[in-house]
Amino acid sequence: MATVITNIGSLLTNDPSLGTVEDAAVVIEGEHIAWVGPADRAPAADVRHDARGRAALPGFVDSHSHLVFAGDRTAEFNARMSGRPYSAGGIRTTVAATRAATDAELDANVARYIAEALRQGTTTVETKSGYGLTVEDESRALRIAAAHTDEVTYLGAHIVAPEYADDPAAYVDLVTGPMLDACAPHARWVDVFCEQGAFDGDQARAILTAGAKRGLVPRVHANQLHHGPGVRLAVELGAASADHCTHLTDADVDALAQGTTVATLLPGAEFSTRAAYPDARRLLDAGATVALSTDCNPGSSFTSSMPFCIAVAVREMGMTPDEAVVAATLGGAKALRRDDVGRIAPGARADVTLLDTPSHVHLAYRPGVPLVSAVWQRGVPV
Repeated sequence: MATVITNIGSLLTNDPSLGTVEDAAVVIEGEHIAWVGPADRAPAADVRHDARGRAALPGFVDSHSHLVFAGDRTAEFNARMSGRPYSAGGIRTTVAATRAATDAELDANVARYIAEALRQGTTTVETKSGYGLTVEDESRALRIAAAHTDEVTYLGAHIVAPEYADDPAAYVDLVTGPMLDACAPHARWVDVFCEQGAFDGDQARAILTAGAKRGLVPRVHANQLHHGPGVRLAVELGAASADHCTHLTDADVDALAQGTTVATLLPGAEFSTRAAYPDARRLLDAGATVALSTDCNPGSSFTSSMPFCIAVAVREMGMTPDEAVVAATLGGAKALRRDDVGRIAPGARADVTLLDTPSHVHLAYRPGVPLVSAVWQRGVPV
């Protein structure tokens, strides 16, 4: 069965051969895009959806989230907004709650937040383990995540587990040994929080290298709270993305611009922690590939809204509206090394977000307003 979405006022395709098409139509067959072009040239289809002049764009690609968790950190957020600075230590609170939760409770949480994101136009979500920090809890987190998304990341190296606080080397051995053995079959990616208070450069290298030997592709939590080795380590190891990139030296920026590692920026974290925002303009002007993502997690960025992140990136990080929307779609796809999402073109997966506006620029122009009027995921209206 074929569906045509017609009378699209402005269609952002992210495809260089198509560009932005005015007065457009998109034909969907099965799970894929079959045709894109002017509405008056659209082929016949079984089902017709009239966009009535609304803007359309690819479904958002959220390439960094932490959805397998339990518990609530409202008190921490409230204290932080009252003047206490953020540190990575708050993760331990979620670890305790997650360990105590049942599989059903964790599964319901993941389903809830993915559905919440979908209503806001997000059709591809990456999510991580990292709140269990035992062999059993990390592997069950990945099994639960894999029931909801193909983009699953092993993050046993989120922080050193509380039981190993006095022996971090033994915890690295666990993460690169028995925990990796249990987790690798359920994940596509391996990640590490390379940061003061978490894992240093040597530890991060050992963890990422071990994961790569098991077929997992590296990603890195890099340079969020301080300057550090994370970004350059990510580039050196060919990581798909270096995530956060808040504190960068000129050498870090040059490395990202010259390599293939995507700089994934997570403005929700800076918003929620009152930290300095990453300088997207600096990265873009240097030639780096930039993605935007939510970092949805219960501690430092409890938002599933890509439109919110777009608005913040435009207001606070030096991005134009066009750059921010591309980073939230095509940029996220590149951070996941995907060419089937993040764009609207023949052969791409039929993930389309329709806005109740005449232009995608309204995502930044009208912050906080629910602008998504319809979403197709894998060709199905949701």
